[in-house]
Amino acid sequence: MAVAEAPLSRQQSAAPRGLGQRLVPAVCDVSVTNMCNATCNFCSYAHDKGIVKDRRWVDRDRLREAMAILHRRGVRYINYQGGEPLLHPKIDLMVSDARDNGLQPAMITNGWLLPEKIERVVKAGLGTLLVSLDSDSVAKHEENRGLKGVCERIRKGVKIARDNGVTAISVVTVNHLVNFEKLPELLKDLGFDAVSFSYPRKEPFGSSSLVYSDDCDLVDYTPDQLIAAMESIKALKAKFPVMNPSASLEDVKRSARGEEQLIGCVGGRKYFYLDWNLQIWRCEAWHEPLGSVFDLDTIPDRRDRCTACIQNCYRDTSVLMHAGVAVGDALSEAGAGHLGAAASRLFQRGVATSLGAVMEESGIIRRLARAKPKQAANA
Repeated sequence: MAVAEAPLSRQQSAAPRGLGQRLVPAVCDVSVTNMCNATCNFCSYAHDKGIVKDRRWVDRDRLREAMAILHRRGVRYINYQGGEPLLHPKIDLMVSDARDNGLQPAMITNGWLLPEKIERVVKAGLGTLLVSLDSDSVAKHEENRGLKGVCERIRKGVKIARDNGVTAISVVTVNHLVNFEKLPELLKDLGFDAVSFSYPRKEPFGSSSLVYSDDCDLVDYTPDQLIAAMESIKALKAKFPVMNPSASLEDVKRSARGEEQLIGCVGGRKYFYLDWNLQIWRCEAWHEPLGSVFDLDTIPDRRDRCTACIQNCYRDTSVLMHAGVAVGDALSEAGAGHLGAAASRLFQRGVATSLGAVMEESGIIRRLARAKPKQAANA
């Protein structure tokens, strides 16, 4: 199931990034704090678990310095997370910093502080709002979060965001509190444009990330249960916009069956994780950082086709990027006179599947664009 990291060859570490980098922009998730005000059962950031003892906040000025380096590496999309990112007192300024450095900012939140902070964050330039949801039931969601009344606060925040032209996506962890057939009712009631599912994880991450819980039954799935959940998500696509490509759901099913996933991860090449210490990681699941973000210019791409996890942000993004990365590599090889290598890039495994996923998601994005309200003048 897992593919170990292979040593980088001279060709891999020195491979040209120019054209391929421009063709497929990279993404960086930034954990701005390890603090959280919620008590989610399946997350180790939960404040009642006592795991977080050393409270950390990313330094806004240093992060702003690092954005130029991220931009040079091809990063064009940045997602603020935590912990709970709205707890950071300078979150709106960091959103503005991203825009000033040519990055499109998104943010994932539990939603409790949305009524107080969403207007400032939207005015700073937020592009996409992602809000966590754990169940089709308001009562079950709020009990798991330890935030009674949070759904009404989410509703208010999502409305403000959408009234200002910001796309609002619910992020639902696959867990046993979710009835997939009933979920669209709550998603529509809260005002979401779309939903993205986060695949369940119990194992600790190797990185500083704490988005897991090794003692939570809610994300304890047998292979058959996980496969059934993926089928339920595929069926949901007929009722509500789902951002997880069908090809990605199939790769999760392969993983559950102990088979090799079709498409390797782009973590460490087109997707990065940056923590509050400004350490850059190939992904949240990896066991050691690549180094300081300020050394990123000298850190080579990771091209080892890792399939060690099913974390959704990497799995889904890898499926969508695979074809574009292959085309970029082929163009770089052709430009260097390596025509045979260029052709092999285009005919590698998964390219056709990736193209199909891109077409599937482009249809959803077009639907969201048609439904998007007019941008407010003060946004």
